[in-house]
Amino acid sequence: MTQTYRAAVIGAGRMGRHHARLYHQMTETQLVAVVDTDATKAGSLAAEYGCPAVARVEDVLDRIDVATIAVPTVFHEEVALPLIDRGIPLLIEKPMAPDSAAARRMCERAEARGVLIQIGHSERFNPVVVAIQRMEVRPRFIETHRISPFTFRSADIGVVFDMMIHDIDIVLHLVKERTYTVDAVGVAVLGPHEDIANARVTFASGATANLTASRLALKTERKIRVFSPDAYLSVDYGKKTGIAVKKDANLDLLRMAREKNFKDLSEMQHVDFGSLVNVEPLVIDDVEPLRAEITAFLKSVREGTPPPVSATDGLAAVELAEAIVASVQSHGWKAE
Repeated sequence: MTQTYRAAVIGAGRMGRHHARLYHQMTETQLVAVVDTDATKAGSLAAEYGCPAVARVEDVLDRIDVATIAVPTVFHEEVALPLIDRGIPLLIEKPMAPDSAAARRMCERAEARGVLIQIGHSERFNPVVVAIQRMEVRPRFIETHRISPFTFRSADIGVVFDMMIHDIDIVLHLVKERTYTVDAVGVAVLGPHEDIANARVTFASGATANLTASRLALKTERKIRVFSPDAYLSVDYGKKTGIAVKKDANLDLLRMAREKNFKDLSEMQHVDFGSLVNVEPLVIDDVEPLRAEITAFLKSVREGTPPPVSATDGLAAVELAEAIVASVQSHGWKAE
C-alpha cells in the first residue's frame, strides 16, 4: 500500500497555489496546511482545498511529513532551517537561495541532519528536456533564449535569478561541469536590478553556453539549441516541440559532401539543403512539469534515494547566477 504523506505548502503566492493544487489532487499526498504570514492569502488558498491556514512554520512541525517552500527567495533559509532540524524533507522553489552563502548553509545543515532537499527547477521535468536527456548528447555549444513581457512579479531580484536561473540549471545539468569562466552584460531599466542580460559561460572542457534573458520583451519565448559532435537539437519549451539532426542519420549527405570538392558543391546551389537533411522530431511526453517534479520528490522520500535536482544542484545554479550578476555589474551599464 502506498504511503500517504501529509504535506504543507509554505507561501500562498503564485507557485504556492500550484503546489497546493497538486498536493490536493495527488493520491499519495494529503494537503494538511497552508502557511503564510498574510492571513488573507493563506485563508483563501486553504479554504479552496479544505485545510487549515496558519501563520507560522512552527505551528505545523508536528503535523507534516513533507513540505514545499514557496516564499520569496530571500526567506528560504529562514523558513527551511527549522524544518531541516525536524528532519522534514523539503521541496524548495527555485532559486534555492538569494546568494551562495545562504545556499551553502542550507546544504550543510541538510547534510548534517541527513534531510532530503529537492530544488524546484521544474524545467528539468519539462518533457522537452526529458527528450533531450534520452539522447545522451555531449554538448559543445548551447544557446538559450528566455524572454517575456514584464509580469510585475519578482521585481526584488534581477532577470538572472528570476528567469535565466532555469537555463543555468539546464546548462549545468547537460554539461556536467562546475569549472567555468563568465562574461556577461545586462541593463537595468525599470529598477535597480538587471532586466535584460546575456552571458557567455565557457567551461574547462571548452564547452560553451550563451544565455539570453529579458523580462522587457513584447512576446514570450523559451528556446534552447544544443550542438554536439553527434547531433544538433532545437527545442521550444513553451510549445513543447523539438527536432534532432543526428550525424548517424545523415551519413549519406556527409559522404556526398566529402566526395565533391567545393567547386562541385557550388553546382548544387539550386538544391534545397533542408530537403537533403534527415530531421527527426523529438518524442515528447505530455506531462505537467510541476506534477512530475512533485512525483519525483515523493519517490525520493519514499525510497530514500537522491532527488533528481539536489541541494548541491541548487547551490551550483546559484553560484553561476551570482557569477553572471557580478560580471553584469562589472560593466557598469545603466539605462539613461
